[in-house]
Amino acid sequence: MKFTLPIALDSFSKATSLDELYPLIHHQFFTAGWHKKRDSLWKSPRTEFRPMHWSYQLGKLALDQAGNWMDTELAERRNLLLFNPVEDNDYDTVRTLVAAYQMIKPGEYAKPHKHSPNALRFVLEAKPGAFSVVDGVKLPMLSGDILLTPGGSMHSHYNESDACAYWIDILDVPLIHLLEPMFFEPSIEAIQTVTSSPDQHEYWFKEELLIHSSTLLSNDSAVGNSNSCTQILDSQSQIVTQCLSYHHLPLNGTLNIPRTTVSRIFCIAHGSGTVNLGGLEVSWKFGDVLALPSWHEACFNSNEKSRIFEVNDLPVLQKLGLFRQ
Repeated sequence: MKFTLPIALDSFSKATSLDELYPLIHHQFFTAGWHKKRDSLWKSPRTEFRPMHWSYQLGKLALDQAGNWMDTELAERRNLLLFNPVEDNDYDTVRTLVAAYQMIKPGEYAKPHKHSPNALRFVLEAKPGAFSVVDGVKLPMLSGDILLTPGGSMHSHYNESDACAYWIDILDVPLIHLLEPMFFEPSIEAIQTVTSSPDQHEYWFKEELLIHSSTLLSNDSAVGNSNSCTQILDSQSQIVTQCLSYHHLPLNGTLNIPRTTVSRIFCIAHGSGTVNLGGLEVSWKFGDVLALPSWHEACFNSNEKSRIFEVNDLPVLQKLGLFRQ
């Protein structure tokens, strides 16, 4: 909008009431703090994001169907974003995180690229021969494994097995969108060069170690649970914006998640059960994904021995002094 300062000043001085003043200050890109369209402060946290549940069975079927027509030459990633139906959103799962189901078929590869957001892969189904390459490090993608891809790392995915590979991606893209320091760069290489193939790596959490680890914490004091244990993964030196944890529930076990300012995504690693997810009552089973937005509580109950993988934004809130329970 173009205007000259003398005319603007003259218009302001001629206003005879607030009703005449409001459109003038609006046109100069001011907002009268006492005359806002919406509140800017409120007594306690509130969010438009909803508790949500996505079925892996349905997501897998949709990916299999899409695989008939969409290959990795047409799209860098064949994935299904799990979006929260808030406003015009078709991307974010919770305010700071996005989750997606991804699949690559035998003989395919997902092209190398790098970006500002941090990413991780929770592998649901994959045979030996599926792997990721992160900054030249070859990391096997075996069922139940968790692979990290820190922001700025060149990475790609390959499937040299005889079966489709499926996993859940979780990234902090929505946080980067909010803060705006987004950078993306495709590789000049069509196939990423492998420089090492280690038996273990700080980016690779093997399921067998997660199941048998001795670093389990009773949830009695942590979140008020009586019969479940939680394992905090040593991942924040690689991905500073996310806390990764693994919940172990026995038969008829209970996992209580208190109401906090943290936004959470849960992936069902094993087992089945029910949950009251911020008032949403659903049944869950292997591969399902659940979203618990900020300032909602949840109570999981297992029908069998179960494991639940959780990703949340606790480190961000702690660093900013915004964590509350």
